[in-house]
Amino acid sequence: MDIRVGELRKAEVIALLQEHHEDMLIHSPPESVHALDLSGLEVPTVTFWSLWVDQKLAGIGALKELDKEHGEIKSMRTSTNFLRKGIARQLLEHIIKESTLRSYKKVSLETGTKEAFLPAQNLYQQFGFQKCEPFGNYKEDPYSMFMTKVLL
Repeated sequence: MDIRVGELRKAEVIALLQEHHEDMLIHSPPESVHALDLSGLEVPTVTFWSLWVDQKLAGIGALKELDKEHGEIKSMRTSTNFLRKGIARQLLEHIIKESTLRSYKKVSLETGTKEAFLPAQNLYQQFGFQKCEPFGNYKEDPYSMFMTKVLL
């Protein structure tokens, strides 16, 4: 397993980001999809990671700095061939650890509300994330669930 910073312009990463965005559009209307595109992931306030197993892309995730005390998890996605192998768990552990190293007091996320998002919701809850009100620039949306975790 190899977690790398960046690698956004690799073909495999672009394909997984596109799959992620297209899947979000299946389960939510366009105005309720908050996935970042390549340019949104390349801004200085976002750190993007890709996780590789035997030189194959297994998953991706990003951390966006909302302010000096608050980070947001973005673009969490596991490659189809690596589902249910602990990839999302490893990425989430990595992102939480990085959030702690940055001295964030909390880390939050937005995920969907439909049945397809239940595995993600369950994973986040296992890591201590709790439902919360919209944060940052988000608004109440029946297709969005907001979660946050207080860091020690």
